[in-house]
Amino acid sequence: TEKKFRFHVCFNIDTRNHRIIKGPRQTQFGYTVQQHMAGGQKWLLVGAPLETNGQHQTGDVYKCPLSRRSGGPSCTKLNLGRISLTNVSERKDKMRLGMTLSSNPKDNSFVACGPLWSYECGSSYYSTGICSRVNASFKFSRTIAPAFQRCETYMDIVIVLDGSNSIYPWNEVQDFLINILRKFYVGPGQIQVGVLQYGEKVVSEFQLNDFRSVEDVVKAARKIDQRGGEETNTALGINVARSEAFKQGGRRGAKKVMIVITDGESHDSADLQQVIEDSEKDGITRYAIAVLGYYNRRGINPEAFLNEIKYIASDPDDKHFFNVTDEAALKDIVDALGERIFSLEGTSKNGTAFGLQMSQAGFSTHIVEDGILVGAVGAYDWNGAVLKETRQGKVVPPKSSYEQEFPEELKNHGAYLGYTVTSVVSARSGQLYVAGAPRFNHTGKVIIFTLKNTGELTILHSLKGQQIGSYYGSEIAPVDLDDDGVTDNLLVAAPMFFSGGWEKGKVYIYRVTEQPRFILEGSLEILDQGQNARFGSALAPVPDLNGDSFNDVVIGAPLEDDHKGAIYIYHSQRNRILRKYKQRIGAIQLAPGLQYFGRSIHGKMDMNGDDLVDLAVGSLGAAVLLWWVSNTRLFTLSLKEYFTQKLKVCHNLLTLMLFQTCMSFMLNTKEDILKNQTVVAISYNAFFEEKRFNPRAVFDDPDHQQPQNLTLLPGEEKCDHIYFHVMETTDYARPIIFTVETELLELDQGPVLDDSCSNYSLQLPFWNGCDEDDHCVPDLVLQSQTDLMDRKQFCAQAFRAGSLLCRSQTPAEPSERIIEGSRKRMVVDVRLENRGENAYGAQLNITNTPNLRFSSLIVKVQHHSDGLCFSCLFLCLCSEGEEVVLHDNINDISYTLKYEADLLFTRSTSLLSITKERRALMFPTNQTCFLYASQIQNLGYFPIQDLQLYIAIPEVTKNGNQLLQIRDFHIDQKTVPCSFCLLSPTLSHPLKQASVRKTETCFSCHGQLKFKTLELVTTASVELNPSSPMFLPEERPVRHIILEIRKEEDYRVSIWIIIGSTLGGLLLLSLLILALWKVMCPYFFMHAQMHACKHRWI
Repeated sequence: TEKKFRFHVCFNIDTRNHRIIKGPRQTQFGYTVQQHMAGGQKWLLVGAPLETNGQHQTGDVYKCPLSRRSGGPSCTKLNLGRISLTNVSERKDKMRLGMTLSSNPKDNSFVACGPLWSYECGSSYYSTGICSRVNASFKFSRTIAPAFQRCETYMDIVIVLDGSNSIYPWNEVQDFLINILRKFYVGPGQIQVGVLQYGEKVVSEFQLNDFRSVEDVVKAARKIDQRGGEETNTALGINVARSEAFKQGGRRGAKKVMIVITDGESHDSADLQQVIEDSEKDGITRYAIAVLGYYNRRGINPEAFLNEIKYIASDPDDKHFFNVTDEAALKDIVDALGERIFSLEGTSKNGTAFGLQMSQAGFSTHIVEDGILVGAVGAYDWNGAVLKETRQGKVVPPKSSYEQEFPEELKNHGAYLGYTVTSVVSARSGQLYVAGAPRFNHTGKVIIFTLKNTGELTILHSLKGQQIGSYYGSEIAPVDLDDDGVTDNLLVAAPMFFSGGWEKGKVYIYRVTEQPRFILEGSLEILDQGQNARFGSALAPVPDLNGDSFNDVVIGAPLEDDHKGAIYIYHSQRNRILRKYKQRIGAIQLAPGLQYFGRSIHGKMDMNGDDLVDLAVGSLGAAVLLWWVSNTRLFTLSLKEYFTQKLKVCHNLLTLMLFQTCMSFMLNTKEDILKNQTVVAISYNAFFEEKRFNPRAVFDDPDHQQPQNLTLLPGEEKCDHIYFHVMETTDYARPIIFTVETELLELDQGPVLDDSCSNYSLQLPFWNGCDEDDHCVPDLVLQSQTDLMDRKQFCAQAFRAGSLLCRSQTPAEPSERIIEGSRKRMVVDVRLENRGENAYGAQLNITNTPNLRFSSLIVKVQHHSDGLCFSCLFLCLCSEGEEVVLHDNINDISYTLKYEADLLFTRSTSLLSITKERRALMFPTNQTCFLYASQIQNLGYFPIQDLQLYIAIPEVTKNGNQLLQIRDFHIDQKTVPCSFCLLSPTLSHPLKQASVRKTETCFSCHGQLKFKTLELVTTASVELNPSSPMFLPEERPVRHIILEIRKEEDYRVSIWIIIGSTLGGLLLLSLLILALWKVMCPYFFMHAQMHACKHRWI
C-alpha cells in the first residue's frame, strides 16, 4: 500500500505531539515549572502562587504525573500552604507560595518558597519569606526561613500584683491591669502573660501559656479579685514568680519581664537582696511601680518605701522605676510603661532603616552542595541580600559585605539584590555564587562572590547593565557547553531592554575564563520582531539537543504575539552559543488560548520514555510538555559525474553529462529511536543554481525539475541517475553548481532532518583557457590622464596671456593644473590592457574625492585590448588571477589646482553732479546726500575666498578740508560671511569678503566752494591674496565714479544799467535808420523819376 506523507516543519521540538496540562488560571497555575523524579516516577511540579488554602490565598504547588502521555490522574495539590511555623503569629494570606521552585535530583526533594510570607511583631507585619522543603515522598520535611528573626515582643511577662488590704480601691488597680494588658501583643511568637497576686501568701491567677490572645487575657483579668492580707511579702512574690511562674509555660529564648506593683514596704525586706540577685542571674528585667496612696492618705514619709522599690527595679531607675500618687493615677503611666517595654523591632536607632524584616527571602533559590542559596530582595532597605540555609543553621552576611558594590548613597534606589541566584564553576576557583540586582542604579548589576558558612561574603566581580530600566540581572543562567563540569558561559538577561520602540529584551553572553574572568562576547536578540517580547524572562540551559555533543539553551519571550508568548531554541557549537536561534515555538502554534507562554522553562529529564530530554514550559493556567525528537542526517549523498574530463568551450551546441546521486541516513543522537520504525521517507529536489534567464545547463528529463520522493530503510542506500547537457555559453569563468535539496517527510512517529546539512552542492568548472594547472597569471596595466591644462598650456592662449597668473614670476609646480572659469567638468581618460593570461572577474574600482561628483561613463571597446573612458581621481584594478606586477594596477591622480575667477565688477551712483547757486556759500550737511554702490558677482562655478575690495573716497583735502562724509555703509550679503574695516581719516576703505554682491555707501557733501567746478573721484578695486588658489584675469580691476560739483553764475543787473542799455539801444536804432535812409533815398528818387517819364512818353 502507498503511504501518504506530509512535510516536516520543525527541527528539534515536535509541535504536533505535545501535551498541555491545564490548571486554574486565577491561581497563576504555570508560573513556575520543574521536572521532578520521586518515588520511581516522573512528575511535573507546577507552581500556583495565588492558590487558596482554606480562607487564605497562600499559593501552592501541584504535582502532575507523567507516566502516560494522555489520560491518567490529574494534577494534585500538595497543600503546602497549610504548613505553619510554630510559635509565630504568621500571616499566610498572599504569601505567594510556589513563586519559586527548585528541584534537587540528588535526593529527589524540592524546595518551594513563598517570599511574601509575613508574621506579626507588635503592631507591624514583617515579610521575611519562608520556604518549605519536600522530600521524595512529597511529605513536608522542614521549614527554611533564613531571614526570620524573633520579635522583640517575644517575651514572657509575669505581673506581680500586691493584693494586700492597703490597696484601695481595687477597681483602679484592676483597670490599670486591663489597660496594660491591652498594650501587650499576646500571641504565638510574641508575648505570654501570667499574673501573681501576693499579700501574706502568693496566688497564681493564671499562667504564661494559659491564654494566646489579648481578648482572653483581658477577660481573665476582669475576674481577678483582691485576695487581701495583713502583710506585704514582696520578696516572696518576686521569688515565686522567678522560680515558678517563668517555668510554668515559659519559652526558651523568650525575654523575661517582671512587673511588680505594690503600695508599701515589704515585711520580708530582709530577703529582697537574695531574691534580686537570683533574678539578675536568671536574666529577668524588672519594672517596679510604687503606689503612694496609702502614704499620702496618712501623711507618712515614703522615702524608705521608694528606696526599696528602686532597689527592686532593674537599672537604670529612670527606665524601670515608676511612682504614682494613688491607685487612680495608675492609668497615667500605662502608655509610658508600654513604650519602655516595647520598641519597633528591626529598625535602627533612628527608627528609619530595616535589616531583614522586609527581606522577602525566597524570591529566588538555588540548591548548592552544602545547602540552599536564598535571594532576599527586600533586605537592608530593599538593596537586597543573599542568604544561605545549611544543616548547621542559617548564614546571614552582614550589610557591610555589600557596601563595596552597593554604596550607601544609593541605598534608596532599591537594587533588589537576590532577584535571582545561581552559581558557576571555575576551573581554578571552584564554585562561585552569582546574584542579580536588576534595579541597581536603574541599570542593573550582577555580582560574583564567595560565601563562607561563617557569614563572610567576598565580592570578586561585578557586571553592570547598559540601559536604564532594562532589568539587567533579573535572570541568570550558567551554561556548561561541553559538559565537562566547568561553566563556559554566563547568560545575563535584560528582558525589558528597549529597542526600536519596543520592549524586546536582550540576553548578554559572558565567557568564563579559568582565572576566572567574565568577558562579554556578545548578546542574543530578536531583531526581526517588531513587538513587545520580554525576551529573556526565562533562561533554561538544556542538554545536547541536536547530537553535536554541545549543550544548548532555551529562552522565553512571554509577551510576544500580544502576550501569547514564545520560546527560542539556541544551539551551541565549539564552545560558542550560536547567535541565530534554531527554532522558535509560539503559543499560537500549539493551542488557542495560551497566554504568557515561556514565563518559565525547565528541561533536564526525559519525560515520555524515548531517552531524549524533553521540555516543560509554563504559561498562564497551563503547563506545556514539549517532546524532543531525534534528528537524522542524510549522508553518503554522492554526486558522481561519469565524465571525468572538464567541460571545454567549443563550437558544439551542447555537451552531455551524467550525475549519480546516492542517499542513506544516520542518526545524530546516540539513542536508537528507530528500532520500531522500518521506513524513512525523503523528498529531494535537484537543480542548477543558475540565476540567468537562459541557463547554461538543462536537465534532459523534465521530471527531474520536480521534487522526487523515496523511502529508505536503516542502512539502505538508493541512487538515481540524472542526465543533463551544457549549452554553449560565453560565461565560462563561473562554474556550474549542481545542488540537491532534501527534506524528511513526516510520519506519525519518527525523526526530523538536521537542517544544517540538508543541501548538497557540486561545482563543475569550465576550462579557463590558461595553463594545464588551471592557474591563470594575468598582467593588467592601467594608464590614465586628464584634460586639465597646466600653466604653460593655459598661458599659450592669446586672450589669457595677459592674466596675472601668466605674468607671475613664481615657477609652476609640476602637479599644478588650471581650472578655467567656464569649465564645468573634467574628463579622465583611462586605458586598460592585459599583457598576460586571461583575467577572469576583472574589476575596475573608481573612487573620487568629495570635491568631485561622478557625471557619466563612456565605454569604448573595439576589441579585447581596448580600454575604458571615465571620470574619477583614483583607479584600482584587480582580478581573480595572480597578478605578475601589481604597481601598475593603481593610478592615483593628484593635482594642485588653480582656479580662474570669473567676476562681474560694476558700480553705480544715485548722483553724478551737484549744482549750487552763487549765493549759497556752504553745503548743508542734511541736504546733499548721494548713494554709491559697488557690485561683485561670481559668475564661475567655484567659491572665491579672501576676496578684498578696496574703496578709496576723497573725504578730505591735503590741507585737511572736509569734502565728503560717510553717512552709512551697507553690505547686501546673506550667504557668504564678510567683514569690513573703515580706515579714517585716510582715503581708502578695504572690504575683505568671500564673494560680495553689493556694497552701498551714502555720503554727505559739505564745504565752501571757491571754484566753478570740482570733480570728486571715488575708486573701487578688487584684489586676491597671492596664496589663494583663485586668480583674477586682470591684475587689479578698478572702477571709478566721478561726482561733479559746480556753482551757478549770478546774472542779476542794476535798473540804471537796464535804462541806460535801453536808451543806448534806441539811439543805436535811430542811427541805423538814418544810415539806411541815407543809402536808400537816392535809389528810390531815381526810380520815381523814371516811372514819371515813362508815363509822359506814352
